[in-house]
Amino acid sequence: MKLLFTYSVLLFTLVATAQKSPMNISNGFMAEGYDVVAYFDNMAIEGNETFTTTYEGAHYKFSSQSNLDTFLENPEKFVPAYGGFCAYAIADKGKKVGIDPKSFQIKDGNLYLFYDSLFADTKKKWNKKGADIMQQQADENWKNIVMKDQ
Repeated sequence: MKLLFTYSVLLFTLVATAQKSPMNISNGFMAEGYDVVAYFDNMAIEGNETFTTTYEGAHYKFSSQSNLDTFLENPEKFVPAYGGFCAYAIADKGKKVGIDPKSFQIKDGNLYLFYDSLFADTKKKWNKKGADIMQQQADENWKNIVMKDQ
């Protein structure tokens, strides 16, 4: 019986972790609790505890029922690139770095989040180095990160 229990726990663990990308879930929520749908209207708005959902293991907050409903219609459209980590850090260093949820960019229908502080505006660096080049580097580095984390 003990052996059966051990195998069951092991199988559950493998299934639960299989094919999951790393996610930046600060404060328990993707995008630090900011409304990922609002970004597509060029607004960084903190979500409300009243309007939440879970998608692929990550919790999301929204500023309105309308934005929650929009997300539920097509969640993949709104999920931040690179697990919600800083796109510049993924591209430049291949490292998972936190974000400033007010620093973002929508490009080719994708949401990119960035770290921003007094001395490091990574969105500005991303654009200066060329968003297309940085995106290609980040895509490649992200594949390696996902493989390492599994």
